[in-house]
Amino acid sequence: MDVSVWFNPACSNCRTTQGILAERGVDTEIFEYLQEKPSRDEIRRVMKLLGTDDPRAIVRTKEPVYSDLDLAGATADQLLDAMAAHPVLIQRPIVIRGDRAIVARPAERVLELLDQPGE
Repeated sequence: MDVSVWFNPACSNCRTTQGILAERGVDTEIFEYLQEKPSRDEIRRVMKLLGTDDPRAIVRTKEPVYSDLDLAGATADQLLDAMAAHPVLIQRPIVIRGDRAIVARPAERVLELLDQPGE
């Protein structure tokens, strides 16, 4: 089972998700997206795996940079640009398995992804 996680080590949901995966013995690739910024194309790819084409589905509206950049009325393209430039705006953790992904909030949502048949 190939699983990767868009991970922020300061996030308790990320750490809890990582713990659930470890308890299940799931080999996990950790992608610290705040350190290695994802491109717009990569964000779009993950959105597709999440089943959405709307960046608002994964934008963190309570982050100060959201207000600082006045993103409340932003277009999808503007949001994608902002998330690529400021990945703190991306919801976390995002867990990817094959051709599916979920935002693991709460962390136990990761079980939905693990309990589904693989790709």
